[in-house]
Formats: sequence, structure tokens, C-alpha cells
Amino acid sequence: MHDARNSSIDAATFLVEAGLGRRIVHIKAKTTFFLQGNPADCIFYLKKGRAKLTVVSQRGKEATIMLLGPGEFVGEESLASVGAVHMATASALTPCTALKIDRAEMLGIMHEERRFSDLFLTFLLSRSMRVQADLVDQLFNSSEKRLARILLLMAEYGKPGDPESLIPKITQETLAEMVGTTRSRVSFFMNRFRNLGFIEYNGRIRVHKSLLNVILHDSDALH
Repeated sequence: MHDARNSSIDAATFLVEAGLGRRIVHIKAKTTFFLQGNPADCIFYLKKGRAKLTVVSQRGKEATIMLLGPGEFVGEESLASVGAVHMATASALTPCTALKIDRAEMLGIMHEERRFSDLFLTFLLSRSMRVQADLVDQLFNSSEKRLARILLLMAEYGKPGDPESLIPKITQETLAEMVGTTRSRVSFFMNRFRNLGFIEYNGRIRVHKSLLNVILHDSDALH
């Protein structure tokens, strides 16, 4: 657990350095941080790479529910209670570097360092708002707009700094899961986005800012 004698540690230092109750781990692409149903006894802070959260229903149907990037926590349900389990599987889309923090250590630093608690609370609120936005997107937007939004999120448009226009490798099956449509529909929309100059792809997808037009304007205006 976090040592009270070192309570002067700041949030940035805590998340950069390994120490008591926390260590830096390297996760290969297509391997998991944890599996749905596993005991939730630690939380990860993603430093490099991209990851995804997936869930599997009782009937065995898998769905991708969220994409993750650097600066995000994953496995926060471990803080809810002793004996909690992970509600989803977290797996790496690209090689990832993360700080693995034991539950007790995470709770200790949150209790002792207000700045760290504020940082984590900001993350939780941001995650909650993102989940709400995803739900609204599913309820009210067309499949085409949902796909455009996902591609823009992966390219990190709207975040501080320059966007990563070349997004990590992702299959059309995964995109279809996230959009809530079929692979054939995703293929149709991707070809149209490419023909309109909104994206480029040849193994990797490059997203242009002009893709925002799909979200900001009615689809009919783009035909």
C-alpha cells in the first residue's frame, strides 16, 4: 500500500514511475490486460498504445464497447469493492505500455493525495460523459454517422494537440460491432468515405478532418 511517509508524491510522478504496489507492464498486440469475469484486484493506467473493451453475452455474442488510448485508466471497477470482477475484457489493439496498480495502492494514493483524487475523478466524469454520448449516438444517429464518429475518436480529433490521423489497425468486423451494424454496411460506408476523400486506407486507415462533414451535415448532402 502507498507509504504515508512519501505523501508528497504528485500525480504525474505516481503515474510515470514504478514503485511499491505498482509496476510497468508491456502488453503485446492482440493479448489481454484482463478477461471478463476475472477477479478485479488492480487498475491499469495506459501510457502508450491503443486498447479496446469487449463484452460477451450469455449466448456467446461479443461486442466492442469502447476504444482506449494513452492517458486513460482501465479496470476501475476493481475499486468498487473487495471481490469485484471485471465486467469486460480489455485487450491491446497495438503494443501497449501500462502502469499496473494494485487496488490497495490506488486507494491509498487517492486518500492521501487530493491532486491525484481530482485527476481520477476528472477521468471518471469524462468516461461517464463518453458513455452517455455513445448511448445517444446509438439511439439517434445513423450507422454512417456512428462509424464516422468512431473513426474520428480513434484519430483523437477534438483532443488537445495534433490528431493521430493514422489510426491503429482495426478490422471491419470490430467496427461493425461498435457501430451496431453489419460488416457489409461498414464496407459500403468506408468505400464511400474513401471516394469522397474523407479517409484513405490500404491496410491502415488515415482519417482526414473533412470526415466531420458526415456528422455535421445530413448524409443526403454528401451524395
